[in-house]
Amino acid sequence: MLTYAAIKALKPQKKLYKVSDHDGMYVVVQPSGAIVFRYDYRLNGRRETLTLGRYGPDGLSLARAREKLIDAKRAISEGRSPAQEKQHDKRRLKEAKRSASSAKSGSKSRVWPTARGLCGAPSTSVTSCQHSETGS
Repeated sequence: MLTYAAIKALKPQKKLYKVSDHDGMYVVVQPSGAIVFRYDYRLNGRRETLTLGRYGPDGLSLARAREKLIDAKRAISEGRSPAQEKQHDKRRLKEAKRSASSAKSGSKSRVWPTARGLCGAPSTSVTSCQHSETGS
């Protein structure tokens, strides 16, 4: 079973290595020195790995990692994949940030400088701007 002292004593090596805790949770010590909490589980006959988070002052404590492990086990017992839920949450957050930034910029069309002057085409259609300038 891992303790705070045991985690602090972990030193990076040339290759990443794992140190087990209990209940399937373990830490991965990366060559960069980063320590990451992970949990391997099976759901519907498939093996999946959930990355609980990174250890450290800006990351997870050992106690918080164990709390997340309890939450993950609860999700698995309900037939939900915590790893897939985490991926979906990341995608939703990314989409929300993207839509918030596009809402701030409004519906203004962007003008991009080109070799022959300015083009009023949207930022995603640079090729259409080049085609319209060359007459093709």
